[in-house]
Amino acid sequence: MRRAVFPGSFDPITLGHENIIRRALPMFDEIVVAVGVNSTKKTKFTLDQRMEMLRLVFKDVPQVRIESYKGLTVDFCAEIDAYWMLRGVRNGGDFEYERTIAQMTKRLNSSLETVILFTDPEYAPISSSVVRDILSNGGSIKEFVPRAVLEFV
Repeated sequence: MRRAVFPGSFDPITLGHENIIRRALPMFDEIVVAVGVNSTKKTKFTLDQRMEMLRLVFKDVPQVRIESYKGLTVDFCAEIDAYWMLRGVRNGGDFEYERTIAQMTKRLNSSLETVILFTDPEYAPISSSVVRDILSNGGSIKEFVPRAVLEFV
């Protein structure tokens, strides 16, 4: 089975995240959207809310599974027999960061391959941190997130 892990905090999931996952569907039998739990990171939405947002966004896609995990992503991938890590890139800065992560991942687990997709151009300026900032300042985020997210704001 070709299983990929798409890790992130998804606080909240954006249209860019959704774009990457849906475009990657033909490449894999299953994509595990893995919500990383980092007790030192302050999030806007609870883990349960983020998991539910993801379930609602991908309720029509049986090959997408939503999980949470703690610790190293490479260890989670090994636990669930995933041999690919899916990552999304919006711009050159993202690419440099993701290249470093991919190289370190390869050193930690030589059988784990990183697949990087560039988001479609209309989603390139959208990031979860900007969405959180807009939301915190009373702005509308409806152009930047899947409709299911709006139920949580």
